[in-house]
Amino acid sequence: MLGVIVTVSATALAAPVVALLGYRQLKRSTNARRLRITTPNGIDESGFVRIGGIDQWVSVRGEDLRNPVILEIHGGPGASNLVFIPCTRAWERHFTIVRWDMRGTGKTFAATGPAGQGEMSLDRLHRDALEVTEHVLTRLGVPKVLLVANSFGTVLGLRLARSHPELYSAYVGTDQNIIAAGRDRSAYHTLLGRLRKAGKHKELAAVTAMGPDATAWSAHQWAEYAKIVVTTDPLTFDTMKTVVVRSLWFSPLHTLRELRAYLKGMTFSERLGPQATAVDEWAEGTAFSLPFFVFQGDSDVLTPPEPARRFLDDVTAPVKDFALIRNASHFASFRHPDQFLDLMLTRVRPAITREPLAG
Repeated sequence: MLGVIVTVSATALAAPVVALLGYRQLKRSTNARRLRITTPNGIDESGFVRIGGIDQWVSVRGEDLRNPVILEIHGGPGASNLVFIPCTRAWERHFTIVRWDMRGTGKTFAATGPAGQGEMSLDRLHRDALEVTEHVLTRLGVPKVLLVANSFGTVLGLRLARSHPELYSAYVGTDQNIIAAGRDRSAYHTLLGRLRKAGKHKELAAVTAMGPDATAWSAHQWAEYAKIVVTTDPLTFDTMKTVVVRSLWFSPLHTLRELRAYLKGMTFSERLGPQATAVDEWAEGTAFSLPFFVFQGDSDVLTPPEPARRFLDDVTAPVKDFALIRNASHFASFRHPDQFLDLMLTRVRPAITREPLAG
C-alpha cells in the first residue's frame, strides 16, 4: 500500500515546497485545536506500553469515560489510524477510543526501526492484541471493550472476536476482508474486466501475470495488486487523495520525520500480507458469542461487500447486522465518518448497552 500513497501524494501535493509547508503548518495547528479534550470526565493520554516484549504506542481519547470503550484494530498492514483522528473527532463524544500502533506501524516502528520490531507474524499480533486489551481493561476499569477493526485489521479482528468473547462486548468490521483461503476470486476477475474496459494494458498484464491464486503471491505482488486496485478505481483513488493522503500530511500528531517512518513501516509490514492469504474464515468458525456487525462501503472494490455479506449470512451470533455506507469505497468509515458514527449509535451501542441511546 506504500506505493499507492507515494503515487497519490505526488499527484495531490504538487505545489511549491515553501507554500506547501506553510499551509501544512496552518492546517496542523487548526487540527490540533480541534483535538483538544477539555471535558471534566474526558481522557487524552498516549505513550508507549510494553507489549509482547517491545514498546508499542497506545492512545486513549474520549470526552466522557462513562462511554463505551472502543479498541481499534488498524489496517495496512502498518497503517496507523492515528492520522484519522481529526476526521473522526465526533466519535469521541460518544466513545472512548483506544488506538494502537501495532509492531511495524507508525510511532511503534519509528521508535526503534526494523531491528526493534521483533517477530512479525499474525500469531504474534494476535497475542499483542490480547495484551493491549488486558492493558486497556485494567487502565480504564471496564469489563469489556468494543472491538472495531478495519481493512487488514479485520483478519486479526475476527480471530479475536471468535476466540475471546469474554473480552469484547461486540465486533464491528469495516472494509471487512473475507479471504476464504483464496477460493473467492471474484474481485480478481472484476479487476481484470475493469482494466480491459479502461484500456489499462500495462496494469492488465501485471495482474494477469500474478494469476488469480493470491496464496501464491509474493509480498511485492500482494502490495502491487492493492496498488493497481486503488489507483484504477476513480472513487477509491479520490478517497486516497482527499482522505488518506490529506490525513497523513496534515496530522498534528506526526512530524515530517514520523511521516517518513510511517511510510517505511508500511513497507516493512508488507511481509504480513501473504501470511493472510491462507486464512479461511469459514474453517476458523462462523459461531460468535457476541454481537457481530459489518459496515461496508457500497462501492468498495478492494474488499467488496458481497463476500462480507455472504460470510455474515453464515454467522451465528446473539445479534448480527450488515449495512452499506453510501457512496463509499475502501476506507469507508474515514470518508464518511458521520455515516459510520450513525451506524455505531443506532445499531451497535444499543446492542452493548441494552438500552436505546437517549436523544
